[in-house]
Amino acid sequence: MLTFIEMSKTSYKSISLIIFLFSFLMGGPSNSDMFTNAFQAKSNPKMDGDVLNDPAWESIPAITTFTQKSPDEGQIATEKMEVKVMYSDEFFYVSVVCYDSNPEGIVITDTRRDAVLSNSDSFLFILDTFKDQQNGYVFGTNAAGIEYDAQVSNGGEMISISSSRQSVGTGAAFNINWDASWEVEAQVGDYGWSAEFAIPFKTLRYTSKKNQEWGINFQRTIARKKEVVYWSPIPRQFSLNRLILAGTIKGINVPGTRNFKIMPYGLGQQNDVSIEDISNIDKASEIGIDAKLGITSSLNLDMTYNTDFAQVEVDEQQINLDRYSLFFPEKRTFFLENAGLFSVGENTYYGPDIEMFFSRNIGIGAGGEQVPILGGARLTGALAGMKVGMLSMRTKAVEDVTNSNNYSVFRLRKELPNRTSFGFIATDRTGLEDDGYTNRAYAIDGTLGIGESTQLIGFAAKTDPPPGIDDDAGSYAYMLEANRNTQAFTTQIRYSEVGQDFNPEIGYVKRLGYKKVLLRILNRTRPKDLFGLLEIRPHITYYSYWKLDGFQETGYLHIDSHWEFRNGFRIDTGINFRTEGVSEAFEIVEGTIVPKGTFNNKEIHIRTNTNLTKPLSVTMTNTIGGFFSGNRRNTNTTLRFRFGDRFTSDLISRYNDVDLPEGQFVTHLIRSRLTYAISPEMYIQSLLQYNNQSDQWSMNWRFIWQQSAATGLYIVYNQTQDYDGIPIASSTKSFVVKYSYLFDVLN
Repeated sequence: MLTFIEMSKTSYKSISLIIFLFSFLMGGPSNSDMFTNAFQAKSNPKMDGDVLNDPAWESIPAITTFTQKSPDEGQIATEKMEVKVMYSDEFFYVSVVCYDSNPEGIVITDTRRDAVLSNSDSFLFILDTFKDQQNGYVFGTNAAGIEYDAQVSNGGEMISISSSRQSVGTGAAFNINWDASWEVEAQVGDYGWSAEFAIPFKTLRYTSKKNQEWGINFQRTIARKKEVVYWSPIPRQFSLNRLILAGTIKGINVPGTRNFKIMPYGLGQQNDVSIEDISNIDKASEIGIDAKLGITSSLNLDMTYNTDFAQVEVDEQQINLDRYSLFFPEKRTFFLENAGLFSVGENTYYGPDIEMFFSRNIGIGAGGEQVPILGGARLTGALAGMKVGMLSMRTKAVEDVTNSNNYSVFRLRKELPNRTSFGFIATDRTGLEDDGYTNRAYAIDGTLGIGESTQLIGFAAKTDPPPGIDDDAGSYAYMLEANRNTQAFTTQIRYSEVGQDFNPEIGYVKRLGYKKVLLRILNRTRPKDLFGLLEIRPHITYYSYWKLDGFQETGYLHIDSHWEFRNGFRIDTGINFRTEGVSEAFEIVEGTIVPKGTFNNKEIHIRTNTNLTKPLSVTMTNTIGGFFSGNRRNTNTTLRFRFGDRFTSDLISRYNDVDLPEGQFVTHLIRSRLTYAISPEMYIQSLLQYNNQSDQWSMNWRFIWQQSAATGLYIVYNQTQDYDGIPIASSTKSFVVKYSYLFDVLN
């Protein structure tokens, strides 16, 4: 790693110049010409959501011009709206008044922190504090006053097949799991609804320059009309996260902030484990501490000792009907902040194929066992014109699971104009036992923006080979991608290759030893007046994996069209052509063996959903057709019900009826999530799951009282019950009480 860093210092200026000139010659983006000014607050607002009667806002000019993205792209907003911005020595303030000609029609679908806002009457804004068009913060709320925040990286949208998906910790340009300390209050009245935001400057990262310009944009959703409007106009193929289309706010005189926060926690728990006729009850208590130190206004150090994540929701169960490893997303708060900076790899709509750093390998065993984390630190931010990320964590040994290990990650990225960047990442896992085993992985990556709509993406990686293999010729991976995203068409082409011995042990690799091609084209058409249609999206997707010897392992051709209506109804109609090449027979479920061979199949795909803004809605996907050597009928159903704005529920069914010559079987996974919100900061949530493959039922029940970001009181009950007794009848129950508090040492 040190050799690479020394080399990068000598070549940094020349590489930066070459990429900058190439990007400039190929054409830069059409930046928005929208701008506004920030005003110094004469008095601080009373944070109650009542903007119209607060004298602090009276002298601040309002932003009143907003343009539709949908349903009528380019038209002015159908409802009046006023946004005001000001700042004090401590806070960046934003207020909004969302006038509504029918205030009884205001829709509130959820009152939990970070709940999806696309189906609620809501308001969001984005801040590009470095004005680099690459990184930003999103803050939002709905008429109930919930806190919604996220981090944006890589320009907000990678324009790839996965660009519209929310991050699951790594691998995406939008990280909804980031939680910050800030405040919002909302109020509903006969005029509509209004909200006030107070964002501490300590929560944000920015340059040390005194007088600054930031990128900014505002979005309002009027749910009953399916209307989405922006201050700086956004075309239909993009979202608020498209930072190069943000406007500019001028005249922000930022304070010189000092930031030091500590978050101690105390935890008590009782575990009851029953195996056959033997029951063991274990009681324990723990304390630990997290700390956050602002080294500069753009560089932050996070530290943790005796880390515990007992308050985190359990994983959603999955059923695996193929030959490759499942991907479970990261949910632990410490690993989610600035996760996009550490993301290097290949991602698809269905999840990643490769991630050079996958934080779930720290503190979680291969079978899902909890591995105690002794402590660690993470340094992220901007330094000498580069984005820097360093992470080091140490875990304890767990008998029959893992030895004690130290995990290290080093990341550098240089960001240039027009969605262009290049970087380097190195990871290291070192065993701390007698063997001292070490695994290292390295990768370089880059993106190049060409004009407004085109981007080239790539990475190349090398790892230590697995134990027992001396030849490292197969321990490599690389990917090259080109994509273009215009108002009418999205096109994408990608080639990737992974060696048989590629082995990033603190990363994620879905499969080894393949060459892959992916092609995609999607069209967006908005009819003026055709049966109530809002948008039609016909598209074709093709991808194929070949083993390195030329054997086709997977082939998939998807021909589909989405038919989205103005009333919220949507139907997708498609056909899939699949090829599955099985080089070695495998057991798909217990007692059923899929034989060696190549299987070519066709299947029909239909997906529908009703209006998701209504109290009761249904989403259903049906797929019927060939499956390996036989046939399958797959039905996935999601039923959503809400009572008022306090109670929400999801009932999800994943059903497969498979008929193969080698055997017939049914898999059924049922999941129910119930939430009752006492307030936006206090709610009760339960997750119930049943999996007929394992004949196992589980429940995760949580009471949450959030006093600030990721701190507060958590009461958690978990139970897992094995019904079939195979291989051994078992039951586990755990009850946890955890309390954490944030101390702002310098305030």
